[in-house]
Amino acid sequence: MRNDHFTRPTILAAVALLDVRLVQAKFDHLVLRLGMEEHIPTDTSVSVSKKAAQLGRLVLTHGAQEVQTLDGTVTLAEAAVREAVVLTVFSENPGLEQERFVRALALDGFIVEWGDDHGRPPLLRAALPGNVDLHATDDEVHQLMRYFGFSTALGHLDQAIEAHTRGDWAAANSQTRTFIESLLEQIAHHIDPAAAAAAGNSENRRAWLADKGFLSKQRNEWTNDGKNFVNGLFKMLHTEGSHPGLSDDDRSTFRLHIALVTARTFLRRLRNGT
Repeated sequence: MRNDHFTRPTILAAVALLDVRLVQAKFDHLVLRLGMEEHIPTDTSVSVSKKAAQLGRLVLTHGAQEVQTLDGTVTLAEAAVREAVVLTVFSENPGLEQERFVRALALDGFIVEWGDDHGRPPLLRAALPGNVDLHATDDEVHQLMRYFGFSTALGHLDQAIEAHTRGDWAAANSQTRTFIESLLEQIAHHIDPAAAAAAGNSENRRAWLADKGFLSKQRNEWTNDGKNFVNGLFKMLHTEGSHPGLSDDDRSTFRLHIALVTARTFLRRLRNGT
């Protein structure tokens, strides 16, 4: 869970969305998932709205309490918000409750991402700074990786963003580095599968990308002495990974942003055949 907790308006908006989107049985299942069965009755004579009101009071007063979910151990507040996120829909007219919920999340620094894949539930994501349009960059990177079928790199990026959203900075740093490494691996295999396989390891494949002209030696993206942008990027991403030692949110965010902008540059280059 991130240090900047969800505010009261966001929690109330989440509960309001749960109220209008869930029927009795579904709401009772929600209560069980949150471990609130001792506080909220499953009696069908109690309306969903009354149960939602009880849930709202519990989250407001005990929001910092940790609960076990399929996403891991999170606070009750985060668990309730995530339950509401799953119920959101991508629509021009999603309803007043969803509009209020999404706006409240934005004020808290979060967004909802609706996937292109059928059956993929909506995701809660940390909002990226709008002044450099990094959310658009993230969207383009996702689209290009789906276009090229780079599912492994895409999975690592999603895990990095998910860890960053949870405030798990060390895991986010580790997944960010693995994302860039996997992306360059998949780019090499996309250009020439046989040559990429023959290169033997990641370092050799990056050198091969430079020999092929994909990585520019002239612009110091790659050099034989190791003093280049790509190696410098990996050294920076390697520090404070998923090993003992804490990494703060600013540095983790910086790493993620650098990785996104770099990935977009390489993916555009591949798309344009440069």
